[in-house]
Amino acid sequence: MKIVRTVADLEHEISKARSSGKKISFVPTMGAIHLGHVSLIELAKSNSEFVVASIFVNPLQFDSVTDLEQYPKHEAADIKALESSGTDVLFLPTVEQIYPNGNAVVTQSAGLVGSLFEGKSRKGHFDGMLTVVSRLFDLVQPNVAIFGAKDAQQLFLVKQMVREQIGSGLREPIEIIEAPTVREPGGLALSSRNERLSAPEQTKALALSKAIELVSSNVELGAGVALAHRLASSVFSATPEAKLDYLAFVNPETFEPVSDGFTGRALMIVAAEVGGVRLIDNGLVTL
Repeated sequence: MKIVRTVADLEHEISKARSSGKKISFVPTMGAIHLGHVSLIELAKSNSEFVVASIFVNPLQFDSVTDLEQYPKHEAADIKALESSGTDVLFLPTVEQIYPNGNAVVTQSAGLVGSLFEGKSRKGHFDGMLTVVSRLFDLVQPNVAIFGAKDAQQLFLVKQMVREQIGSGLREPIEIIEAPTVREPGGLALSSRNERLSAPEQTKALALSKAIELVSSNVELGAGVALAHRLASSVFSATPEAKLDYLAFVNPETFEPVSDGFTGRALMIVAAEVGGVRLIDNGLVTL
């Protein structure tokens, strides 16, 4: 695995791969690599001949300086994990490389969907996320990019941005591939934030996946949103240590909330705080 830390060195490696006729896939990360990230690399390898990964903790998508400072950083372990997974190039830029001349400003708007759910709780988060993803896409120019399904709203907004950029002629086509959520044995979705949870807190954090499973297993077609919401909410009522932020059912095609008369497949999204750590999860359910 080649490690590059400057835009110039990254462009050199990308140019060599392209001149060899290789299809390029890209996996952007913020580090703290876990098995979920490894699954993204494996999916990237199965869809291309050349895998680029990046580790960059983007300051523009944090609305809290404390949260930014507490974000886990394990460069040596991350390098080892990505190399073992078969990554060809790892891009490890500084803020100056991504936003030269101190120009760390938002250039992308997540629009209305970006102000809902995660966007409502984390002001400006999605504008910052889209800004860095667009910048990284400009640098890597991948044929394929891999994103995890756990961050459902992020994935929706990235797809939307890429469609708009391609449609307006600002970008060559990029295939966005959704990777399934990887879970721990108990059902907790893997996240870099999980390492900040104590063992008892990890048990309480299972409320998120349990709520999704309860709805998925007990709600039949036509039962409606209200019943599904009551069932899911009961899990959090029984687990007060998991402080619910939002619990909603959205149309996967628009990410807009579905009404109580809706029937069919919906995406259940949920966010909660456990031990001061913010967690999210989602799953498709039938209403």
